Amino acid sequence: MTMHGGRRRTQAERDAITVEIGYALFSAAFAAAVVFGAIAGPAFLFDLPDPLETLLRRTGLVVAPVLFAVRVISVLVRFRGPAQPSQPGRTNPDS
Repeated sequence: MTMHGGRRRTQAERDAITVEIGYALFSAAFAAAVVFGAIAGPAFLFDLPDPLETLLRRTGLVVAPVLFAVRVISVLVRFRGPAQPSQPGRTNPDS
């Protein structure tokens, strides 16, 4: 479980991964809350026709979790960074 690329992860690498996961979750929750508020907020603040209120609330309930998942995945994939060379000391695949 502590192996990555054939070597043990250092404490600094494990800490960086933990921080990145926390950042991904927090930023995704914040973005989802903002988008939900922007979409469904008018349904809570104003006296709108019932079908429109229902549409806004349901749209917010669908879009917010999708945005949450996309944000978490995009942050964690970006953090993964470039792949390590398959053989130590080689940086060019043709060498």
